[in-house]
Amino acid sequence: MMIYMLATAMTVAMLIATVFGLHQEAERARTKSTKRVDSFGLRTRRHRDF
Repeated sequence: MMIYMLATAMTVAMLIATVFGLHQEAERARTKSTKRVDSFGLRTRRHRDF
């Protein structure tokens, strides 16, 4: 029974770590897409200009 509990705890921990890693990767990709440079060397904005 103890082995099953440890296996369950490790599985849950790995799932949480995977979700956290995917979230960080998505955030990194999102910030990369906002820092793109167009063909004239100017930064392009992904949201409305005010």
